[in-house]
Amino acid sequence: MINMVSQKNGFIPKTVDFETRVHSSFKHQAVMNLIGAELVKVLPGEVEIQVNFRKDLTQQHGFIHAGIIATIADSACGYAAFSLMPADSSVLTIEFKLNLLAPAEGDKFVAKGKVLKSGRTITVCEGEVFAQRADETKLVAIMTASMMTIMNRPGVSESSISE
Repeated sequence: MINMVSQKNGFIPKTVDFETRVHSSFKHQAVMNLIGAELVKVLPGEVEIQVNFRKDLTQQHGFIHAGIIATIADSACGYAAFSLMPADSSVLTIEFKLNLLAPAEGDKFVAKGKVLKSGRTITVCEGEVFAQRADETKLVAIMTASMMTIMNRPGVSESSISE
């Protein structure tokens, strides 16, 4: 039995190398590289992803585009779920709902994904995205997401990703 429990949420990962697995998978997401996203925190059942403001990520009013907010929230939730999955598995989003609460304006944006319920096949997560500017932090979006554990599926498993 793995003796690693997150102090905050009590989740126990199924592999000792969960953090390495999350970082490795994250590196393979070309979209994260495209938008300049960084993985800044990985705990069992909890992940944070950060994107700095860039003009090319904005919509017509100068706010970070909702698609970018959804992208980082989805990935934060997905990797939070993945952190608890067994070796030789992968993760796919099967559903999410995003509520945009305020215009996404700030210097950086942090998506926090947390597992609410980890099941054998389906994991339910919540995500929050915060806009940060100087000493101000504002909640701009919330997400509820369902993630599926993928096992033994050629072309989808982590082992099918080539460097």
